[in-house]
Amino acid sequence: MKLVYTGKTKNVYALDDGNYLLKFKDDCTGADGVFDPGMNTVGLTMEGAGRACIRLTKYFFEILNQKGIPTHYIDADVDNVTMTVRPAKTFGAGLEVICRFRAVGSFYRRYGDYVEEAAPLPAFVETTLKDDDREDPPITKDALGNLGIMTPNEYDKVKALTQQIATIMKDELAKKNTELYDIKFEFGRIGDEIVLIDEISGGNMRAYRDGEYVMPLELEKMILDN
Repeated sequence: MKLVYTGKTKNVYALDDGNYLLKFKDDCTGADGVFDPGMNTVGLTMEGAGRACIRLTKYFFEILNQKGIPTHYIDADVDNVTMTVRPAKTFGAGLEVICRFRAVGSFYRRYGDYVEEAAPLPAFVETTLKDDDREDPPITKDALGNLGIMTPNEYDKVKALTQQIATIMKDELAKKNTELYDIKFEFGRIGDEIVLIDEISGGNMRAYRDGEYVMPLELEKMILDN
């Protein structure tokens, strides 16, 4: 294996067969020891976070693959905290796509004059550039096209996939009496196909039960062990 990328929550290795291996860490995004899936810095380390992440990611990706939704997922090794994936090309230097069912996090911080906190949203989709120095700035469909990052047709496809996948995740959590408030995805291209990439874990979403936020490690146990 050859290390090709060192990330905040995982490292990426190139395999001899052309695929990639993702090695998950126990580091989590946030600030001052407080977890926040919307942050672009490592704020804390939680023992077992990597294993919880790979367990949930494996569980959700296998559901999506069964439903015929295109992803980069091949398989996962929970014991070694790794996932094998197909090589995909990111949009630009990386694009994050958020689907919001309630007004929380950065959405509420920006638009709080116009919406109450935790107000329902209709699977609202927004995109942000992966750019730590500029704090992951939001970007519109027109700007993505003008900058050559994503065509309008690709944006429409990504938006539809985001809403479809997020609704599946929302329904899965609802089976555990848990509500999905928002979730963050990444997409890439494999040839001409747009596929879901990266991970699907508690660190990429906000989930609540009885109005209380569920931490990532608790969410993993809630979904997989109950």
